[in-house]
Amino acid sequence: MCMKTAGLVLLLAAVPAFGASAQQSYGANADSKTFLEQGQHGEAAQKAAKKEKKVAVIIDDFGNGQGGTQEMLSLPIKLTVAIMPFLPTTQTDAELAHQKGYDVIVHMPMEPKHGNPKWLGPGAITSKMSDEEVRRKVEEAIDNVPHAIGMNNHMGSKITGDERIMSIVLQVCRERGLFFVDSKTNYHSVVGKLAANMGMPPVANHIFLDDSHTVSHIAKQMKAVEAYALEHDNCITIGHVGTQGKKTAEVLKNVAPKMQEHVSFVGISDLVRDIWGWQPSPILPSNNN
Repeated sequence: MCMKTAGLVLLLAAVPAFGASAQQSYGANADSKTFLEQGQHGEAAQKAAKKEKKVAVIIDDFGNGQGGTQEMLSLPIKLTVAIMPFLPTTQTDAELAHQKGYDVIVHMPMEPKHGNPKWLGPGAITSKMSDEEVRRKVEEAIDNVPHAIGMNNHMGSKITGDERIMSIVLQVCRERGLFFVDSKTNYHSVVGKLAANMGMPPVANHIFLDDSHTVSHIAKQMKAVEAYALEHDNCITIGHVGTQGKKTAEVLKNVAPKMQEHVSFVGISDLVRDIWGWQPSPILPSNNN
């Protein structure tokens, strides 16, 4: 009897010990699970932080069926397509870009300080125009580019330094619900100052991609774009269709997947909305909304 009692006591004594061991084991698993979950949340947070680094790629000179047009319109990243008005493929390029989900902006021809006037194309703004002529040119250009939500300058180093003319350009853009991107062909541009004074976002290009027409240079510029975005949270860069169009498209196609590990490619409208809180409020009718 004593031996049976002693055995029962030993058995009962072993139960709490087993329970504690199981609890400790479960606790360890729970801690491990929590740690893994925290790690996963941490990775998600890091990825979210990376996605906050944004790049807006603007491609100029659409509208004339130039080299690289189809390649650009087939890229799997979001672009901003800057289309010149009154050219043979202005309408079709705008429609295709819009269908792809790309942003469309008017690539407004403007007189340069230097350069061949033939490069301007139709509908250009020149320094000798009256206020009424400038206003009419801008309005007609906006009406000619379907789905346009903004505008930037084609050439224009002379005009973007002219307060009289740029005040009219920006006023028409604001009336029609468009923002203006200063392409920065003139380091002494007045666009940013005027835009800020008018309550518009002072949007400007940071880096030209293909000012030199080689694949190696364009690839180097894309590295500079990524570095700028990582340092400043965003980067606006401008490339072109035309002579260098296929090369620029090739580089973008090749480098974009790797860059997307660190930055997000967005439309210029996304950047303008996120940075400056731009919410267009057109006061005049437009066919672009």
